[in-house]
Amino acid sequence: MVRLPLTPAEVERGQRLGALLRRARGERSMLGTALDAGVSPETLRKIESGRVATPAFPTIAAIADVLGLSLDAVWAEINQTGRRCRSREVWSQRR
Repeated sequence: MVRLPLTPAEVERGQRLGALLRRARGERSMLGTALDAGVSPETLRKIESGRVATPAFPTIAAIADVLGLSLDAVWAEINQTGRRCRSREVWSQRR
């Protein structure tokens, strides 16, 4: 299977997703968060760093659940283009 290159918008959205998850994780360990979500720490690290810009939906759903984020809030945050990011508002709603 040949994977098409990501568009700049997809790369940017992946970076916003990674930043949101990093902030939401806060002081929690990456290892604990990953294991609680049922993903490898390497997968979580790659998502948080933006290296995996388009992770699978079940992966994001599991991580969001562990971090107490609603999928609606995650989508609203990462789908912004040229608007002020609301990351702190999004993840602090569930804390």
